[in-house]
Amino acid sequence: MSFGDPNNPYGQQPPQGPYGQQPQAPQGPYGQQPPVPPQGQPGYGYPQQAPQQQPYGYPQQQVPQQQAYGYPQQAATPYGQPMAGMGMPTGYASWGARLCAMLIDGLIVGLVPGILYAIGFGMITASTSKINSCAYDDLSCRTEASSAGPPAIAFLLIGIAALAAMAAGIFMLIQEGNKGQTIGKKAMSIRVVREDTGQPLGFGMAFVRRLAHFLDSIACYVGWLWPLWDDKAQTFADKAVGSVVVKTQ
Repeated sequence: MSFGDPNNPYGQQPPQGPYGQQPQAPQGPYGQQPPVPPQGQPGYGYPQQAPQQQPYGYPQQQVPQQQAYGYPQQAATPYGQPMAGMGMPTGYASWGARLCAMLIDGLIVGLVPGILYAIGFGMITASTSKINSCAYDDLSCRTEASSAGPPAIAFLLIGIAALAAMAAGIFMLIQEGNKGQTIGKKAMSIRVVREDTGQPLGFGMAFVRRLAHFLDSIACYVGWLWPLWDDKAQTFADKAVGSVVVKTQ
């Protein structure tokens, strides 16, 4: 005994169009055909297909990260190398190049302040010599020379010299911290960078390195000569802050 189609238990025939034609698919408004779902993507109400997974043991494919349209592709900076555009290191700087760079920086920082110091202290020395030139028992001469005293311009020149030296020193620290090069180091084609990353020290660490040079001087100035036989050409200050001085050409 047959029970018929379980989906049509009463044995009803599907509705047919006029003259025995098959029923047509429902049409959209204004007689338009319903949209056909695009190939590769299931339409609304269709079962979603699970993404295919690669067999176990095969390497997973990674989708490359895309940058915004119009921006050039940039390669990542290798670990331990300076930033692009700053010059690549070609080895540790020699002791002679470091000495020449220090002399150039010292000349730039100390030239103008040194001249002003010399003029100011010269005026003070001349005033003192005038007092000493008076006879021991010539009280009027000594009194006149003491009342005159050093000219005020002498102290003004000394103050200007101190401010100029301080400003030049801060400028050198900023250049060394941000770019790794002072004027002298740039002239000698060398740069001070971090030993672990190859990047500039930054102003704070450059200042600490400058203070750490005290370690180079306290041991009878042996620390300043240490780069002559050190494998990384480091002074005691370089070892303390983890810096190296490298050549850029």
